[in-house]
Amino acid sequence: MELRPFAPPHASTVAGWPTSAEEVLMWCGRHAFPLSERTVRAWHEDDDVRAHLLVEGDEPLAYGELWFDEEEDEVELARLIVDPRVRGEGLGRELVTALLARAVEAGFDDVFMRVHPDNDRALRCYLGAGFVPVDPALAESWNAVQPVPYTWLRNAPAEARAPDGRTA
Repeated sequence: MELRPFAPPHASTVAGWPTSAEEVLMWCGRHAFPLSERTVRAWHEDDDVRAHLLVEGDEPLAYGELWFDEEEDEVELARLIVDPRVRGEGLGRELVTALLARAVEAGFDDVFMRVHPDNDRALRCYLGAGFVPVDPALAESWNAVQPVPYTWLRNAPAEARAPDGRTA
């Protein structure tokens, strides 16, 4: 497995991974189903967004973005999705771990992510990858401008992780 920068020709593939309108909503907050290739391509126009694909050979298996915020000195992991043909095989956790490593390599220790409140499967994945909930007061303040009350997570400090990388 290898994490590579996203290439626009893969937009159609990634746009086709959500299997329902509900999944599109939980993945990227959109209400359109199916999601268009054009929408996925447009996400990469922002200079602060770095999109990646987790690939096996040349086959894309998972997609995720890093949203860099230089002013706040933090990064948000966003829009993570795994090809439905390979879900349940640990690729979500592998994607999160690889994206977190890229953020840390870029000099960012504060890495956050938000999870739709109904996305239990994703929440379990991210907690298993070493993320922990942010302070409830902080989550409440961040959710004040959000369309839903997201569950906000941050990467746990290394000293709080067990040897296998999970939160102790």
